[in-house]
Amino acid sequence: MKVPFVGSGVLGSALGMDKIAMKMAFTQAGLPQVDYVAVNRSQIYSNPCIFPKLCDDIEAKLGYPCFVKPANLGSSVGIAKVRSRKELEEALDNAASYDRRIVVEAGVNAREVECAVLGNDNPKASVIGEITFDSDFYDYETKYTEGAAQLHIPANLPPEISDRIKTMAVEAFVAVDAAGLSRVDFFYVEDTAEIFINEINTLPGFTSTSMYPQLWSHSGVPFPALVDRLINLAIERYRESNSN
Repeated sequence: MKVPFVGSGVLGSALGMDKIAMKMAFTQAGLPQVDYVAVNRSQIYSNPCIFPKLCDDIEAKLGYPCFVKPANLGSSVGIAKVRSRKELEEALDNAASYDRRIVVEAGVNAREVECAVLGNDNPKASVIGEITFDSDFYDYETKYTEGAAQLHIPANLPPEISDRIKTMAVEAFVAVDAAGLSRVDFFYVEDTAEIFINEINTLPGFTSTSMYPQLWSHSGVPFPALVDRLINLAIERYRESNSN
């Protein structure tokens, strides 16, 4: 339509949407991730000989617990935490009803932390935030039930861990060719000081109580200034694209 817009273009948006393509881009960029297996719906809806072999392979590589996720959905829709072969089979079947591409990830005992990124060719990272909750995992109900999850900004992390997360957030932003804004989610394993990138959200929630604007507010960029900056970044990218 030849008009400026806030956020990533086709490539960044597509990579940010598809968890399998996203993981491949992160691997290429050298970003650490939990072990995972990519699955197609055709493998799940296959003949009785192939599906058990698929489950065998997943168990051998990932073990339990693991997480089954549709590759192209958000808000934890269709995601299940599984602890047995029966639960794995049911979760794969359910995920396949949402998407033809599914990803299965190894479970990890970790803190869930997030970093906001702002910019185009020279992106900057915000302070780190942490999400805590009492449920088994950060599922749809927990995300959207008031009071079910708590945001802690800034997260109580050692400075060197915060710095590593910020660096990795910018690297992830560049890896998928994001623009304008993104929120990058991580797992921090406190016992080993390991950091695993979980995903990038190229169009994060943007209400006044959402994590993304709150992270920037705590980084010295209040909501009105953040909106103004994003509009200017959109105009900047538009002019660059139309000057070629």
